[in-house]
Amino acid sequence: MLRRASSDTIVAPATPPGVGAIGVVRLSGPDAIRIARSVFRPSSGTFPSREDTHRLVHGHIVDSAGEIVDEVMLAAMWSPRTFTREDTVEIDCHGGYAAQRAVTRAVLAAGARAAEPGEFTRRAFLNGRIDLTQAEAVLAAVRAQSSLALRAAVRQLDGGLARRLKALRRVLLGVLAQLEVQIDFADEDPGDLDRDQATHAVEGVRLDLERLLTTAFVGRILDQGMRVAIIGRPNVGKSSLLNALAMRERAIVSDIPGTTRDTIEETIEIAGLPVCLVDTAGLRDSWDSVEKEGVERTRAALATADVVLAVLDLSMGADEYPRRSEPVRAGAYQPEGTAQGLGCTPAVGDLGGSMRLGDLELDPARLIVVGNKVDLVVSVPVGTPGTALQVAAEGSGVEELLGRACRQEGLTQERLGGGWRSLPISAKEGLGIDELRQEIGALVMGHGAVSWDEPLLATERQRGLVEQAAGFAGQAGVALAAGAPEDIVAEDVRATVVCLGQVTGEDLVEDLLDEVFSRFCIGK
Repeated sequence: MLRRASSDTIVAPATPPGVGAIGVVRLSGPDAIRIARSVFRPSSGTFPSREDTHRLVHGHIVDSAGEIVDEVMLAAMWSPRTFTREDTVEIDCHGGYAAQRAVTRAVLAAGARAAEPGEFTRRAFLNGRIDLTQAEAVLAAVRAQSSLALRAAVRQLDGGLARRLKALRRVLLGVLAQLEVQIDFADEDPGDLDRDQATHAVEGVRLDLERLLTTAFVGRILDQGMRVAIIGRPNVGKSSLLNALAMRERAIVSDIPGTTRDTIEETIEIAGLPVCLVDTAGLRDSWDSVEKEGVERTRAALATADVVLAVLDLSMGADEYPRRSEPVRAGAYQPEGTAQGLGCTPAVGDLGGSMRLGDLELDPARLIVVGNKVDLVVSVPVGTPGTALQVAAEGSGVEELLGRACRQEGLTQERLGGGWRSLPISAKEGLGIDELRQEIGALVMGHGAVSWDEPLLATERQRGLVEQAAGFAGQAGVALAAGAPEDIVAEDVRATVVCLGQVTGEDLVEDLLDEVFSRFCIGK
């Protein structure tokens, strides 16, 4: 809980522990300059003056006994030209745990106290240096795992989201003022409320909030990463696809069905987005307890996936697809390519009671059907670009093979409603992999629908509050149009204003600040 008075002077290492060339120890508060004077011995003999603000000075940190602790560079920065808008001192000592700890202890002994998580950024917010969305952008920049995540965080730091929400809030405050006049001066004939104008204003706010909500998914992906589940029957090439996308041998590849028994995860970057690839166990009915557990974990991975890659084997003949069968018994492995090896009785047509991809809970909007092993059904030189691969596939019956495989797996418009993307690849030869990466990125980004020049909702807190605000604005618009009493409409408008104020920090409570800043590291 961060309820200590901001009159304290705080200190903390601003660089993470561990071996490094330089470590930074930061002080902030009314006594930061005085404390720094007491522990710093400049080589030039004089401590930096206010005129020397933000300049580095060479010297040594000494402890209470006057013993030299470390050789450092020190920058004294006078308010308000600092991150916290308080007097601030940054000490650049040698990197590593021992040096930073020794310098920090010397400063603590001189009268500072240890900072709590996020306290520097919290002071910047409380002193009006940044708003709450910018504070969250600071955390996002520190935690960014990809180039786009960092880009979005840096753009958020300029306050674009707060400006947009504050503008909407001002519109609502204008409507609320008109409503309050009608309520407070009802006995003095204040005139009729222009309900059409008020409805138009409130509805405009709602629509803008709804548009902003469409960015929440991308904001979550940038913050938490995108989970891509790779699913399919045994031996269709799921592990090979993971290795091809990761560009390294991350998963074991074998001709033996059931090699992957557990989920395997690998984090990569696709189109600037952090992506966690999840290779899953092959889907089939089995009496093997270990394999059954693997299938259950596949279902769990599917439930949390943002994108699903359903892998099909284009080289599999129609008579190799299962229809009805007894589950595969433990230890009853048959060579690949036989129907028994797939745990089924060979049959053409409907798969009957056997497990099919189409029987799973799949969202076609987040589904990419991948027809693997195209190199076994069409002659394409290794290194062929994806566009040339598509052209070669169009004239070789690959589309028909992919369509048949989809039907055999129950991936049909009748079952799923359509709308998914499909493309042929060869994970083994690397054909079509770059195009698959592009398709994954385009699917998440809405094929260019998200503009990086516009603000987006970067956290679940922001999304939840904006969603509530849009709901209240919608209720206010309906109430206005229906001729509801002004006091009823005012409640919904006021609730919308409060929600937007909590996003930017204009309407805040202590618990809200604690929740936001407790996620920060100590030195930030």
